[in-house]
Amino acid sequence: MTAVEHPARDGTGDPGPGSGSDPDPGSGPDPGSGPSSGPGSGPVRPPTRVPFPVVDEISRHCLQEEEPETVHIEVHLPGRLDPARLRAAVAGALHRHPRILMREAPGRWYRLRYEWELTADPEVEVVTFPPPGRDALRDARTRALTHAPPLSASPPVRLEVVEEDDRSDGTVLFLTINHTALDGPACLRVLATAAELYGGRDNSPAAPPVRTADTTAPSAEMPSTWSPPARVATGHFETSPGNGMLVTELPLPLRPKGSPYTVNDQLMVTTALMLAHWNREHGVRPRPMRITMPVDDRPRDASMPIGNGTRLVEVPFAPEELDPRDMPGLLRRTAARTRALRSLPRPQLGHGAALLTAPWAPVGVRAALTRGLRRAAASWTSTTLLSNIGRVPYPLDFGEGAGRAHAVWFSAPARMPRGLTVTTASTAGRLHLALRWSRALLGHGDGDRLRDLFEHYLRTTEVNSTEGTP
Repeated sequence: MTAVEHPARDGTGDPGPGSGSDPDPGSGPDPGSGPSSGPGSGPVRPPTRVPFPVVDEISRHCLQEEEPETVHIEVHLPGRLDPARLRAAVAGALHRHPRILMREAPGRWYRLRYEWELTADPEVEVVTFPPPGRDALRDARTRALTHAPPLSASPPVRLEVVEEDDRSDGTVLFLTINHTALDGPACLRVLATAAELYGGRDNSPAAPPVRTADTTAPSAEMPSTWSPPARVATGHFETSPGNGMLVTELPLPLRPKGSPYTVNDQLMVTTALMLAHWNREHGVRPRPMRITMPVDDRPRDASMPIGNGTRLVEVPFAPEELDPRDMPGLLRRTAARTRALRSLPRPQLGHGAALLTAPWAPVGVRAALTRGLRRAAASWTSTTLLSNIGRVPYPLDFGEGAGRAHAVWFSAPARMPRGLTVTTASTAGRLHLALRWSRALLGHGDGDRLRDLFEHYLRTTEVNSTEGTP
């Protein structure tokens, strides 16, 4: 089972933006699932229920209040938004993507499945307008890391509209997502629909770049994975629980035309070199490194399934490979590995996760087993996670007055034992980097140092091209 099903299979597909027809009768909650509209409306039927997919259930088993599983999306607009129009646009977008209108169904510990209940309408006010002020942006970022939208109310997302002060005309949208239910790309799709409904402008996704097959690329030789990977060395950790975060904007790395590697490969190499340097500075002997990379094969148009839709692969590096003096070879090997890993069919979290989520025992029993296995396997967890959203595919154009997004940041949860995630996206020709860490591992000064190392090694990936070879 995958975390999302294709609309044609599970009946929760989304009607396209601008569609004037009614959605398919199966595209979301049963019309009779809401309150009765009058004496002649017939009996009220219970809401539609959907069993938790694998990713959702594993996440649900391992929830911790100290480090909430949130995804944060931060969208910067040049102008201001009208509150009533925005609330109406967001409500319209939620109904066009009805799979987002869900809550966790109540149940006892001995039930065999967690289930989502699909609701006809939102049960909470999704859009809020915090008071503007000098610290409004900082406070919104903090809330995105510390306060997850509850799973008990539909939908498990929150959109805050932040205005820093009266001297700036800009607006920042903070979309906070409970990652047990949804991921960043799915919610960005919903936000793009809201932008279209608000501004009346086309927010269709841009066509993905065309990649030509490289017949000269080396075979994907993978280093051995029979030893635990390197851990990120502890820095100036803090006693308070939760996550810290740093966001920054950088130039997109240059890449010679016809290169056998992609910008994603450059970011992968940059992340590996950054952490190898960080560990050397902290006296940690070199070890093999594994970097988790989410792969998302979903379409970006209105048919995109809503939920947790990425699968995870691990890109390995041997210690002796991480030498920036051999940057051309390192980039070529990394490109071969990422291509091979993307092409391999694999369950989202591996075969073990599928077994843990099979209904062979009550969820309470399986939850305790999952948490125990997670602790036992801590030393085998990948070194870090690099989530490269790539070029944001939607214009996120809210029309006259509000304008088009000029910066978009994402961040992924950074619980221990991994303790650090690196998330990148590009908008308006710039790279937007978010470093997010567990406070049990790093402090804010450590984030500054990691940012500097990332920027340095990103520049070193801009190697020259000679006859098409980097």
